[in-house]
This record gives sequence, structure tokens and C-alpha cells, in this order.
Amino acid sequence: MNKKWQICQIDNEKVEKIVEKYGINKLLATILVNRDIVEENQIKKFLKPKRDDFYNPYEMPDMQIAVKRIITAIENKEKIIIYGDYDVDGITSVTVLKSFLEERGMKIAEYIPNRLKEGYGLNKEAVKEIANQDYTLMITVDCGISALEEIEYANQLGIETIITDHHEPGAELPKALAVVDAKRKDNTYPFRNLAGVGVVFKLIQALSIELKLEQKEYLKYLDIVCVGTISDIVPLVDENRVIVKLGLKLVEQTKNLGLKSILEASGYNKIDSNTISFGVAPRINACGRMGHQEEALKLFLSKDIKEVKTLTDKLNEYNKLRQDTEKNIYADAITQIEKNNLNERNTIVLMGKNWHHGVIGIVSSKITELYFKPSILLCEEDDFGKGSGRSIPGFDLYEALTECSDTIDKFGGHSMAVGINVKKEKFEEFKEKLEQIAKQKHIEEIVPILKIDAQANLEEIDKDMVESLSELEPYGEENKMPLFAIRNLKIDSIRALSEGKHLKLTLKDERNMINAIGFNLGYLSNEYKIGDKIDVVGNLEINTFNGVDNIQINLKDLMKSI
Repeated sequence: MNKKWQICQIDNEKVEKIVEKYGINKLLATILVNRDIVEENQIKKFLKPKRDDFYNPYEMPDMQIAVKRIITAIENKEKIIIYGDYDVDGITSVTVLKSFLEERGMKIAEYIPNRLKEGYGLNKEAVKEIANQDYTLMITVDCGISALEEIEYANQLGIETIITDHHEPGAELPKALAVVDAKRKDNTYPFRNLAGVGVVFKLIQALSIELKLEQKEYLKYLDIVCVGTISDIVPLVDENRVIVKLGLKLVEQTKNLGLKSILEASGYNKIDSNTISFGVAPRINACGRMGHQEEALKLFLSKDIKEVKTLTDKLNEYNKLRQDTEKNIYADAITQIEKNNLNERNTIVLMGKNWHHGVIGIVSSKITELYFKPSILLCEEDDFGKGSGRSIPGFDLYEALTECSDTIDKFGGHSMAVGINVKKEKFEEFKEKLEQIAKQKHIEEIVPILKIDAQANLEEIDKDMVESLSELEPYGEENKMPLFAIRNLKIDSIRALSEGKHLKLTLKDERNMINAIGFNLGYLSNEYKIGDKIDVVGNLEINTFNGVDNIQINLKDLMKSI
């Protein structure tokens, strides 16, 4: 697949000023300038965020109303229930709010819908059950912004609701007592991209201010808030970066028995954003995906080490089952695509029998990554197709679904990821309408862009330089690992690894040599040969093998030198 190399133009004057003022190396300064982090407060907040860098929570919409109502509930010992979501963001949101309120002397119940039976968000049956148990206040976390009918139903049943969410609202807001969401059109909060658990963190921060508690009473939950934030793949910039940078320090010494146990089970030695993304998040998400969401919550809330061990073992089993199920659906989806030449279309929309509703979002992500096209995968369940979709940068999938909403029963999400239900009788109509919308938006003109931070040469690449890049961690959305272009390297050796899946190279210039690894680029081993001159783009990293450190390029693309 052709990729566009977009190399940042370096503003040397700004770079030199930052080098001189902050005593960092030129490479780090260059990357900060490239990412438009140039003001003093931005640089300090990015490199060394502090607990005072959090914004005033009362700038969020309806925060004052929410805090006042919750304090009244605390004073009157009301029955409160938290309504959450079954993914990591939802589970951590419930954990944080429930723990904080119970420390204030409340007994808090929670309701997390079963993904397989109820789907995402509020539903009327759940609301009815909550009303029957005489709860007077319901607080939603990581959901609720699109639940117009369900909130109206709750009002009719005498339940007051506070919504805390981070998803895009529709044209109308639910008629809840308070709707705390920085994506509201009337929002004035300085940062609108918090995860659901980030919004909950702002709520407990606001409650702590109102109750005149010490900062530690809400800051101590940053380990759990950090896990939810990283796992929800929100942009790791601004306040999210403060949450994650400070939170990872707490994760390293976490007092939460469940988090500590699952970190040990993941097998990672270093605690960073990758550990959370690939070690912790899949295990927590596997519970919700396989219909056992309550066990993930129990893990985070448990104070019993034996129970924690049992739950961790279960999470590992669910994750293994999830992986096996995912592989089977992926193979089935690829077969459908190849058989029907769906890769030649602008969008890929599939429906399958016996597909597991809980894992098709992951498969959709892989299909989109493989073909660089928006994809929607639906499980055939009775009269409906229920599933998930993923998009590519430059194509707003949520907006596209809004334009063909007359063919959809229900959907929600944001520009890059959606959940969707379609009646089977409308499936073909929906598929064709989405295809036409993508065509009208000239989606075929969108190509993957590699945003390259700087050109480098082997002469200037050393261990100190590569290690200095750790100042940019944690990496994530909108703060990717820096990419470097290195030109006119001669191939000294080349081979495919793992049955042709990956590519292994040694590259050299006139005086220096470096190793390179290209994951999922094994097919290129037949297109290049020893002696070819190539330009490469990749991340610089230190590979440790048998106790020896070597610098290597993690390749993202390569082409023959001109």
C-alpha cells in the first residue's frame, strides 16, 4: 500500500531557543516544536506535569449541579446506583466513583449491562429494575449522553439522573438533572477529550473541593484513572497526558490488589502505556466481551488476595477464549472479503452467523488496518445485525452513519469507532448507502500519511540520543512514537522471519551499520536485494538480546532511493 511521507519542516530558531532555555537535546526540542509544544507552560506541562496542572472541574457543564445533588444524597443517606459500561473505561469509572463515595460513608450499588444480552448504554428494563429497588439517584459513567428515552423513562419512575459521559451528544440532550460532558456544544471546559473515567475523576475532584478534602483523597485514584484513560485510546495530550504521566507513577506502586495482580499476570517487566494497552486492557475487556463484566469490577474492588488470585486466573482464561474466538471470526471475514472482492469497495460491511458480538470490534479494527478502509462487522442475531465499526483518519464514520440513519435501527460512538444495530431486512440498503456516502466524500483519495518528525543519519544516532526519547513517553493517540526518515542506506542483509511474516535487515552507510525490523513487512523480502540503496521510515529503539543493547529501526515503510 502506498504511503505518503510527510516530513516536518524544522523551525531552527524555535528549536535553538528551547534547547538553550530548557537544557534538552536538539532532537527532543525539534519534536516538541513539530508538535506545536512551544509555550513555556506547554513545555513544562508536557515534560514534567504536576498535580497543579489539572483544570478547574467546575468549568465543566453542569458540574456544580451534579456536586450539589450528590452531596445532598450523601447527607440524606440516599440509595445511589452507578450505571456503567462493560469496557475498561466503564469498569474503571465505576471503580473510582464507587470507591470514592463509599469512603464518604455511602453504600453504593452499581449496574453494568451485559454486553451480549443488553448491549451498550442504558436500557429501559434495567431502569425499571433500578426503580423497583427504590434508588432515588442514578449516576451514569461512560454512557448516557444518547439515552433520551431511557432518561425520560427514569424521570417518570421517580429516579433523578446525573449523566457523566465523554461521547458526542446528539442534537438534543437527555433531560437529566445534570449532563456532565465536555463534548456538549455549550462546553467551555478547556479540554474536551477526556475518557469517561477522566470525567469521573473531575467529578471526584469537584466533590473533594466542595467537601474541603485534601488533594490526596482524589489523586490516589490516578492509577485506576490512568488505566482507563490509556485503554480508551483517547488523545494522550493536555490533561490526559497529566493523568497518564502522573498515574503511571502510581501504577508502579499501586495499592489496588486487582491491578497489581493483573500487572503480574501480564508478564511485562516495565510499567508504561504499552503494558496497560497490551497487558492489562485486553484482560479487563475480555470479561465484558465474553459476558462476565462483573468479574472485572470485582477484581478492582476486592480486598481479598485469594479472591483476587481466582479472578485474575478467570480473566486470563476469558482472554484466551477471546483470542481464539477473534481468530476464527477474522478468518471468516477475510474469506468473505476475498470471495466477494469487497476490498475493491470504498467500505467493507460484513455480517456473519455465529460471530461473537463481544469481539467483532477488535476484528473490525484489524480489517480496517489491513485494507485501510472503514469497516463494519455485524453479528446476525434474530432479526438484527449487531456490531461495531472502525474508520480511517479523514473519514468521520459517525457522521456518515448519521447521513444514512434511516437504514439503521440504532448507533452511537464517534468519528473513528461506532456501535451499530441494523435490521436484517435493511442490511443491503444500509451497505450500499454507506458505500455511496464514502464515494461522495472521495474516500479513495485518502492515503495513509506517515508524519515524520525529522530526517536523521546513522552518524548522529547513538544510545544516549535514543534513550532521551523516553522524555516523550507515555505514547498514545496524538502523541505517537517519533518517526525518523533515514536516506541512502545500503542493504547489507535481508531475510523474512516467522514464515515470511516479518522482515529483518541490516543497513549501512559509508561508516556505520544498524539493524532494522519490519513487522508484517515480510512480503518485501522478494522486492529488495543485498546492495540496493533504500530510504526508510521508522521508530528508533533499543533492542536488548542476551544482555546486549543494540539500536534498531522499527520500520514503518521503505522505498528505493532516488
